[in-house]
Amino acid sequence: MSVQGQGNTWNLPNYAGELFTADPVTTPLLNMIGGLTGGAMTNNKEFPTAQLFEYPEAEQPDISEAASANAPESEHIERNQESNVVQIHQKTVDITYHKLANTGRMQGINTAGQQAEPADELAWQIQHAMLVPTARDAEHSFILGQYQKSTGVTVPNRTRGLLQLCNESGTAIDASADDLSLALLQTLYKEMADNGAYFNNMVMFVPAALKQKISSIYAELPGGNLPATRTEGGVNISTIMTDFTSMRVVWNRFMPNDAILLCDIAYMQPVFLEVPNKGVLFVEPLGKIGASERHMMYGEIGLDHGPGFLHGAITNIAV
Repeated sequence: MSVQGQGNTWNLPNYAGELFTADPVTTPLLNMIGGLTGGAMTNNKEFPTAQLFEYPEAEQPDISEAASANAPESEHIERNQESNVVQIHQKTVDITYHKLANTGRMQGINTAGQQAEPADELAWQIQHAMLVPTARDAEHSFILGQYQKSTGVTVPNRTRGLLQLCNESGTAIDASADDLSLALLQTLYKEMADNGAYFNNMVMFVPAALKQKISSIYAELPGGNLPATRTEGGVNISTIMTDFTSMRVVWNRFMPNDAILLCDIAYMQPVFLEVPNKGVLFVEPLGKIGASERHMMYGEIGLDHGPGFLHGAITNIAV
């Protein structure tokens, strides 16, 4: 539960006991392409993701000796640039001096000798109200982000996510509420190959139910369900071998329940807009207006996803 406004002794009481959350905190896509500390830097809110060009259709030459005496009309290859934008990530914590000093008072079950967790409220809030949520927001945006390029100071930039990229590029298959099947997967692999995918470092990101479905599909193939030993049972498909490449299968809790996403992470990276003399993702104290510690986190992050033909997706799968 998020507490809005200033943190104090009443809305952020101290408790004893180990801290847990059931919310997803692992960000596999973001981690694979550089995390919040890797990637590329830019000094422009819009950055290129690819230059695309096409060769003419291959054909058999039909030039006679007589025709070859004159040079043919000149031909050139046109190039087009594609781009994405960074988006602002900004969060603030504001904790009263009284709350920071009142470490000895605890609510809930109190036993002699117990210590309040966390021991340092400000450091814990910076980590869990700023940095971890920023990574979660980036993971969500890189998968589900809807592109928007700012047209004015009140219009935010929004980075394009991979599912939208696949839909725009024609590399997404609509399952039309059908079950995920081997035939549907093979159709996607073939369409990606026909569209020119490089298949350099492929990863399939899946939600929980479709992770189980993937294991069931490939376990049904001949020899697919044989255990490594006679003391082990069950199947966990973590790598798929196709006619075009092998790919890792990764459960991602930020994936929508009805979609799978195939990404060539060799051509992806986060892009950070650097603020002069501050960096790309930083926490700084805000000006004092009273007896509290006010800190702000700021950063601008976008996804360099490369050209859409490198990736693929299946959407609208029966859940």
